[in-house]
Amino acid sequence: MTAFRRPEPDEVARVTTTAVELLEVVWGRTSTAPTSASQLRVLHILGHHNGINLRTLTEHLASTPSSTSRLCDRLQAAGFVERVPSPENRREVRLHLSGRGRAFLADLRARRERELQKVLADMPASKRIALLEGLESFCATAATQIHDDAPDSGSRSA
Repeated sequence: MTAFRRPEPDEVARVTTTAVELLEVVWGRTSTAPTSASQLRVLHILGHHNGINLRTLTEHLASTPSSTSRLCDRLQAAGFVERVPSPENRREVRLHLSGRGRAFLADLRARRERELQKVLADMPASKRIALLEGLESFCATAATQIHDDAPDSGSRSA
């Protein structure tokens, strides 16, 4: 791709999808045991939204309350998640990463970053800079859209 070419979003989306699939292969070198992919997704959501309730987690997962509750049961049994009664409403339970859950995610991220660094080390510095700038912009835009689409953001139409 040259500096003068203006790629369309569909072309960039195709290449990004390929990059994500390759990331999954690279990250596959690092075990996520003892968690399943669904459980890992819950841990990542709680890592970004620690203290949310089960209903909100269910919405983030686009799942059912019973399935989400079972996921949390298994994560609690493994020591990764803690359920804490809400101070505002005794019937509501807040979900928090435990110390073990935070340590697991930190270790997983470190192992994944090491695998990714092996790939990035073989890229020319100028391409790493371009990738970094593009990913920073992508992350900022995606975070804004995710926040605007969040159930409690108030930006949805009634």
